[in-house]
Amino acid sequence: MPPPQNPVLVEVHRGAQVESRHRGAAVAVDAANHVVFAIGHTEQWIYPRSALKPFQAIPLVESGAAAHFNLSAAEIALACASHSGEDLHLRAVAHWLRRLGLDGEALECGAELPLMGGVARKLLARGEQPSRMHHNCSGKHAGMLSLASFMQAPLRGYSDYHHPTQQAWMQTLSELVELEVSSLPWERDGCGVPAICMPLTKLAQAFAQYANLPVAAPQHGKATGNPKPIGGARGDAMRRILDAVRAHPQMFAGAQRCCTEVIRASNGEVFLKTGAEGVYGGGVPHLGVGFALKIEDGATRAANVALGALLQKLGALKNVHARDLAQHFQPTLTNSNGKVIGKIVPSQHWTQELGSHG
Repeated sequence: MPPPQNPVLVEVHRGAQVESRHRGAAVAVDAANHVVFAIGHTEQWIYPRSALKPFQAIPLVESGAAAHFNLSAAEIALACASHSGEDLHLRAVAHWLRRLGLDGEALECGAELPLMGGVARKLLARGEQPSRMHHNCSGKHAGMLSLASFMQAPLRGYSDYHHPTQQAWMQTLSELVELEVSSLPWERDGCGVPAICMPLTKLAQAFAQYANLPVAAPQHGKATGNPKPIGGARGDAMRRILDAVRAHPQMFAGAQRCCTEVIRASNGEVFLKTGAEGVYGGGVPHLGVGFALKIEDGATRAANVALGALLQKLGALKNVHARDLAQHFQPTLTNSNGKVIGKIVPSQHWTQELGSHG
């Protein structure tokens, strides 16, 4: 029996006519894993891709490797990043690798043009070729090399599925979402590390752990129901990652990137991470809610707009002026002469609050 059809979440208008439609699903859960909002087929299995980076970085900090190599908050944010390959990212990766006694050739991600078109064009205009450090995952790979070195595991082959560095984050994720990650389907990601497939609701559950870390004092409006928030070394590691990303949002993504601008505009009240092929995962600590979304056709333009609709639905953007994020959440379409000819908007399905299977 085929899975339920997802609703249209985003529409592309040319003039007054709908030209294209993007289907998808989104879900938000609280500390006790209760669904607080859902639309579409939220039990579908997805590849979170880079949305898992904040979890892949936990062993780097929890193990003591980050402290051993004296990693800064900016470098910890970079370990979680899908960066744009800007100069600040390249300098940080190069400096990090030098401290490990390595260079860019130790990275097992391939050489790739910077993620953002404008940065890539400047590189080519200078007559330069992309390196492994330009890959948007090079910070994650530097973190994995650091963990491998700290564990005294082989540096060569650190991206292999059975290498201790990969097994470390998979075991961590297993414990966070109460699902045996080693039993999940997987394939190589674009950067070469294992990309696991998991239910969309489990991704939201994982981010709910970030949204419900222990704090010194109760937060107004914070969801209740989780008797055992994560503490100890793991809780400290996750708190350090969360604080690092909040403090260095441009290191986490880049100039004019959606992740960077949402974190910055919300003053860190929203924590989120994009993944390839139309995925977002994130958390809203002041609400105690984790969320995840997937656009079926993988379109980033639709994922950004759906993200905005989801955050509005959750009440996560009450302190954010709409114009600050309009280019991502309410984008207009222009032609080559700069004339506005359309817009990309959330569909009417967002006006309905649906059950977990929508």
